Order: sequence, then C-alpha cells, then structure tokens
Amino acid sequence: MRLTPKGVRQLTKPEGMLTWRDLEIGSIVTEPGSASQYQTGDWRSQRPIFDSSKCNKKCILCYIFCPEGCVERNAEGYFEANLFYCKGCGICATECRRKAITMVEEEE
Repeated sequence: MRLTPKGVRQLTKPEGMLTWRDLEIGSIVTEPGSASQYQTGDWRSQRPIFDSSKCNKKCILCYIFCPEGCVERNAEGYFEANLFYCKGCGICATECRRKAITMVEEEE
C-alpha cells in the first residue's frame, strides 16, 4: 500500500494486476472500503426479485438488514439490490414483512 498526497491509502497495484501473493496472510482487511472495488456478486446462487406492487417504500427493512449494503432506492423510490455486490444471502427476503422480495435461482 501507499499513501496518496492527501494521506489516503491505495492498493499498490491495479485490481487486474493483484494476485494471491499480494494478499495479507489470514485474509486481513488492510484497507477500509476496499471491497467496493470488486464485483462480489459473481458467486451467488440466488438473486432477490423485488415486487414493487407489494412494497410500501417506507419500512426500509431490506435496506437496514442487508449485510452487504447493496440494497438501494431506485428513481421511483422503491428498493432494489445492486447485483454487482449482492451475494444472494436472502436476508432481505426473510426480513420483508410484506413479502415483496423473493429469491430465485441464478441462471447462467
């Protein structure tokens, strides 16, 4: 890692150049927020489907309970998962009291 002129730490290599040898032993997170640089939703086996006709746009439980912070409000005010980061855990669907979220198998 290196410090930028403003003191912000950056990866020493661009994302495409990192190898397993560049990782810290024990998978220690050495840079806060570094996961936002990677497409972490690639390995999910299920994805959430949001039914806006059942959502009241007010309870925000899906937003609160998402462990990845990938549930966001869209232009119409409804919530949806950013599939770039969603890992398909299903917590949003479990917590939704109005059953507006269902988990479906990811298709190849």
